[in-house]
Amino acid sequence: MNEKSPKLSRRAFLLSVGAGGAAGAAALVAKGKTPAALSASTDSKDSRGYQETAHVRNYYRTTQV
Repeated sequence: MNEKSPKLSRRAFLLSVGAGGAAGAAALVAKGKTPAALSASTDSKDSRGYQETAHVRNYYRTTQV
């Protein structure tokens, strides 16, 4: 009798990661919260949004063709 040890392959790993992601999404839907609602609730209320700083202006200047 030849017993084979289980060999983890890339395909099995990706399948388990995909199944885990689907299970997580199903759990969120079952709770009634969508991922967009979760990210909106974790944002701080005092955030001022996008700000154009000197660093950003320098980046924009260097990317112009």
